[in-house]
Amino acid sequence: MDRRSVPHLHAGALLTDPPYSSGGLHAGARRVEPAQKYLDAAAKRSYPPMLGDIKDQRSFVMWATLWLSECWRLAKPGAPVMVFSDWRQLPVVTDAVQAAGFEWRGIVVWHKPSARPMLGSFRRDCEFVVHAVKSPSRTFTRRCFPGVYRHPVNPAAKVHLTSKPIKLLVDLLAITPEGGAILDPFLGGGTTALACIETGRRFVGVELSTEYYRLAGERIKAEELARTRS
Repeated sequence: MDRRSVPHLHAGALLTDPPYSSGGLHAGARRVEPAQKYLDAAAKRSYPPMLGDIKDQRSFVMWATLWLSECWRLAKPGAPVMVFSDWRQLPVVTDAVQAAGFEWRGIVVWHKPSARPMLGSFRRDCEFVVHAVKSPSRTFTRRCFPGVYRHPVNPAAKVHLTSKPIKLLVDLLAITPEGGAILDPFLGGGTTALACIETGRRFVGVELSTEYYRLAGERIKAEELARTRS
């Protein structure tokens, strides 16, 4: 999607938020439409359909290994990898990342202060980022970063059912090469691209949904235009 990308991509990093195929304890619950699984019943806003979110557990880990293996092929040696996951899929995402050839380095926690309370249980107010690298590992900054980031979800700013806060992605990009090409194979509403623009990085996004492809393109063009005018 990035007009500045080269024909033969060599990604300096991977940052992506794939469909979780989660939202239930049993296979039947996972196959429910994403809007019913992830959206509060009282929500007044709707979003374009979200593709690829109805896989069972075995097909999910096989599918994740396949696309992560292709990302491994495209990534430069030393490229950082960051893949979002919820608590249900966290174990298999760590497996898929390693099966694809990356070296697993740890987990980053995203704390969501607006998560709903759970009667008689613990609030599920965290999502996770599986951190890995294409060996050999490299360091692109002398800064030290926390393992937990706290960013609220702003419903008014969301354009995708599972949009992540742009400021969260800006924080995560700090470990990637300055000016490098960031690959996002699940571009969705274009949040990764906007974070790349904000931090002066290049980006390549992939999106199957025609609706989200157009939406992301509009957001990217508007952001680039705003920056040329400022």
